[in-house]
Amino acid sequence: MKTLRIHFLYFFTLMQVAFAQHADRPNIVLILADDMGYSDLGCFGSEIQTPYLDRMAQGGVKMTNFYNASRCCPSRASLLTGVYPHQAGIGDMMNTRPYPAYQGYLNRETATLAEVLGSAGYGTYMTGKWHVGQAQEHWPLQRGFDRFYGLIDGANSYFENRPYRPNQKLTIALDNEEIAPPQNYYSTDAYTDYAISFVDEHLEERKSDPFFLYMAYQAPHWPLHAKPEDIARYKGKYMEGWDVVRHRRFEKQQAMGLFPPSTTLSPLDTTIRDWESLSWAEKVQWDERMAVYAAMVDAIDQNVGKLMEHLRKNGQLENTIFLFLSDNGASNETITNQGFTEEIRAANFFPASHPKSFSAYGKEGAVVSNTPFRKFKHWEFEGGNATAFIAYGPKYIPQGLQVDQPAHLIDMMPSIVEWSNAAYPKEFAGHAIQPMEGKALQKIWRKELVEEDRAICFEHEGNKAVRKGKWKLVAEYPENIWYLYNVQTDRAENTDVKGQYPEVVNELSQIYDTWAKRVGVIPYEQLDKKRRNVRYQ
Repeated sequence: MKTLRIHFLYFFTLMQVAFAQHADRPNIVLILADDMGYSDLGCFGSEIQTPYLDRMAQGGVKMTNFYNASRCCPSRASLLTGVYPHQAGIGDMMNTRPYPAYQGYLNRETATLAEVLGSAGYGTYMTGKWHVGQAQEHWPLQRGFDRFYGLIDGANSYFENRPYRPNQKLTIALDNEEIAPPQNYYSTDAYTDYAISFVDEHLEERKSDPFFLYMAYQAPHWPLHAKPEDIARYKGKYMEGWDVVRHRRFEKQQAMGLFPPSTTLSPLDTTIRDWESLSWAEKVQWDERMAVYAAMVDAIDQNVGKLMEHLRKNGQLENTIFLFLSDNGASNETITNQGFTEEIRAANFFPASHPKSFSAYGKEGAVVSNTPFRKFKHWEFEGGNATAFIAYGPKYIPQGLQVDQPAHLIDMMPSIVEWSNAAYPKEFAGHAIQPMEGKALQKIWRKELVEEDRAICFEHEGNKAVRKGKWKLVAEYPENIWYLYNVQTDRAENTDVKGQYPEVVNELSQIYDTWAKRVGVIPYEQLDKKRRNVRYQ
């Protein structure tokens, strides 16, 4: 009888532990912005109104040295799988090529966050931009999500489904069915509304289970589209010109302590005209484009707030972790080349506030968004691959902490696995799964990792870099010359010191070569000759 009682108590204790682990597992909301520059949030230097995200940064963790993969598809692939983009099959874009690292969709040697968390009992939901597999067999529901609403492709009008390249088809889908957007559609709002409906459905049907929500906003990627009431808040605020605005942002960043005092603002791109040389009409046009862009970022914050308030009302906010970042730096792209339809190129010259316009803010806007960094989306300089990062959740996340140690998209999978008490698989759906490449952010926050011991590597279309400790080694294609920067004192990469530290260049270049061979990087001049069924985004 005594033995039976001991067994019963042991079993009861195990059940209590299991229940406590299950009950304490947080909901996880992962929010990804698209083409948003490092300084575009108020808490990272901007004049744009982002009160919800600013409060999250103040009450959570703000990371100043967080990295993405410098372009839409590769970043999403890495974020979803916990490995480098090439290992996930998307070393470039959604281009079908005869190399495993460049097949153009997520491979089956990876498990997505949705597949890992779904196996751990989470409800898994996604809204927004997918962009890691265009054929239906590679859509979100086929990679572990229970529900999906959003854009399968890379960019689109925010008001309608409007192809912008010749012979192009863009797909907005609900689960596995293509649907047309309704009247009065604005994609940023629609993604949030569907996310809320998915959460409500989950709470009604599976309230005892936590949920994972991936909100991949298409904003503020071109075209510049925002609602009139949001645009009105920013019209006229950019009439002092790009250089004045970026200097003002940099002063705010310095006051916030985002960078060491030795950091200097990067020089303007030499192809950018002096503001005073512009005509009045040109100045008004740029002010309007910036106002629309600011309104797009503002709308993201409004929608983050809308979701937070809905979770608060449902009693879920305290048990939810929020993670926010961007997929790459700001974009210098324009809507002027022959890759766009004639109709779209004409729409580039409409007022940016017009719903039928199709414009971008170009390098003049991108240098403001990327303050204080050089270069843009696509390159591996800080302007291409550095992102604002925020983590918030009072029960689970340290409060009021700024972390300057480097981290990367690959760190999201181990972090979320730890928070969720999930098991990362060695095998999934009959396929051997590659091990995680990253480190749990919790260890970085607790200073359990030595920064100098870790190297983070990058490659995109021949542009490449290594970040290790205070050093960053970086090169751009096709020049292919290494530059070395001490980003601990020179975060804007203004002073090349490779001549002073040849041994560091040698060490980091060897690290890069070993990594590139391991993950399957193909030299871009060789890769570009092997394009097949190319899908431009």
